Amino acid sequence: MKRAYEMAFIVRMDPNQAVIDETVDQVRTWVEEEGDGEITGMNRWGQRRLAYEIDGQRDGYYVILGANMDPSGLAEIEENLKLSSSILRYLLVRDED
Repeated sequence: MKRAYEMAFIVRMDPNQAVIDETVDQVRTWVEEEGDGEITGMNRWGQRRLAYEIDGQRDGYYVILGANMDPSGLAEIEENLKLSSSILRYLLVRDED
């Protein structure tokens, strides 16, 4: 049974916007394939100043993603997010709807 989740993640800044878009598309692919999910919404906040420096970065590209996913695929998605060098931080929570 699929459940509603919300994911926020911060992408490492790159002068080339195509690199950022590629990372966002990769996360979308993980949700759709590993999580057997469907994207319900995506909000790109864009470049923002971080509250504190992370891996030498002062700015990051913020993305909020809503999805309906199978809970059995969450571990694989979180593992991919952890191992990705392009993702500075992420938060994946179940939506209360």
